[in-house]
Amino acid sequence: MFSSYSWGQEEVLWEPDKRLYWSDFRGKVPVGAGAAATTASGISYQFSTSYKGNEMVVDYEVNAFFYPTKSWYKPNICNEATLVHEQLHFDISELFARHMRKKMAKARFTKNIKAEVKAIYRETLKELNDFQNRYDKETDYSRNIPQQKFWIQRIEKALNEG
Repeated sequence: MFSSYSWGQEEVLWEPDKRLYWSDFRGKVPVGAGAAATTASGISYQFSTSYKGNEMVVDYEVNAFFYPTKSWYKPNICNEATLVHEQLHFDISELFARHMRKKMAKARFTKNIKAEVKAIYRETLKELNDFQNRYDKETDYSRNIPQQKFWIQRIEKALNEG
């Protein structure tokens, strides 16, 4: 299962070689939680503007993060397959951070840049949430092994393509 957070007190930056371990999931399991685990991950951004002559220059950074204290699992029912499933949620967040970077690079901003960047962010978050939900549905939260394998290959390929 996936939860989206745009800002967190403690966060782990996505890196190509960073793999999650169950010890990274330090949140408390909510009472009555139906899921086996939840990966809290998401994207955050920051930007600044300056001017070169009359031209606005935009510097920005968009990153994917994992939030350990908001992520949890049930040790008695989770296994390595579940962990792989949860890792892919984090990897999917990185894919959408990349999508947002591309949107930012193509955008032509006006003096209304704050609202324009926020709109790009909101659109990207909606796409991210829809994609994460589709991933959970199609893999039946990791229980559909053939679909899980398909998604692993799909996400690895997308990450390798840049």
